[in-house]
Amino acid sequence: MTSDVKFRTPNILVVDDSALNRRLLSVLLKNAGYQILEAEDGRVARKLAAEEKPDLILLDVMMPVEDGFDTCKALKHDPRTKDIPVIFISALNDTESIVKGLELGGVDYVGKPFARTEVLARIRVHLELKFAKERLIESQIRNFEDIREAQESFLVVPDDYPDARFSYIFKPILEAGGDFLDVVRTGKNTYVYIVADISGHNLGTAYMTSALKVLFDQNINPYTPINEGLRMTNAVLNRILKPTQHLTATFLILDRLQNKAVLYNAGHLPVVHVKKNNEAGIIKSEGDILGPFEQVEFFPVETEVEPGDRFFLFTDGLVELFGDAYRTRTQGIDLIVESALKSSELPLDKSLKYILEHLCPEKDALQDDVIVLGTEL
Repeated sequence: MTSDVKFRTPNILVVDDSALNRRLLSVLLKNAGYQILEAEDGRVARKLAAEEKPDLILLDVMMPVEDGFDTCKALKHDPRTKDIPVIFISALNDTESIVKGLELGGVDYVGKPFARTEVLARIRVHLELKFAKERLIESQIRNFEDIREAQESFLVVPDDYPDARFSYIFKPILEAGGDFLDVVRTGKNTYVYIVADISGHNLGTAYMTSALKVLFDQNINPYTPINEGLRMTNAVLNRILKPTQHLTATFLILDRLQNKAVLYNAGHLPVVHVKKNNEAGIIKSEGDILGPFEQVEFFPVETEVEPGDRFFLFTDGLVELFGDAYRTRTQGIDLIVESALKSSELPLDKSLKYILEHLCPEKDALQDDVIVLGTEL
């Protein structure tokens, strides 16, 4: 929470159709150091609450135009005001009224006539609870931002490997996502392009993406055959992943000297290949997911390529949709092939943006982390 928020004077909205009651409460609260807003009925109160965002609302029940119960119900259904605590102050002191007020979202209920010390004590308690919740939320936001920044610091930077000729888009649905990408140089003209997806989306998953960077750097290198490096990676993941977790990944090896591409796939999606002659399709290979099994097998596929060819690696958040906008994996892959071909004349980074916009026109509606990485010979 910023210092301005932490030390600001709380603002309280007093809602009562009686001008005398509003005056009594306003004087009491001002003398206690609070800022005051006043409303003579529920509709005015709701409008004022949405505009001014008071820290707390003192709400009478028996009012013309709209009673306090209906006002509270409407406040709690409005996203702009639903988190503002409401304390009922009413002459209706029967149990039924008190229970109804609390069930509608009120945090407390004070009967009239009220004791000044009691009202101030209840207000102080609920303001402390509200501000404590705000501080907790701010703290969690800062923690997630720290994690996100740490995760992004592990992401490979295209400018660091100009010969690798790649670009990517990374869109986590949480502050820190479970998808991962990397580019590893294994020879003078050879790079391995990696896109992976850890099952699950939580804080532990986000930490795992940072660990993957170290793990791949250790096992995918110029001195270790890729097959052996993947088995070593699996042996580690088999011991550190939770029983409910696993890793899918695709590893595309591009040898620009020999114009050769080799694809290793660990239960992941295929790679889209756009040829310079304006043909496009997919490259598929088979292999086990990483983590659950002590032993894994991979069946790589080798493809001849030419300068000007492009390749696109991606995670399932780009292709699959559920609910009203349901889209199958196959349909999504077909759309990537189509959009990659249509944007083949664009620079690589702009082609990636075109693909993302074509498959995910509503960015706020993403249902899963999204990575799309493109490279060209």
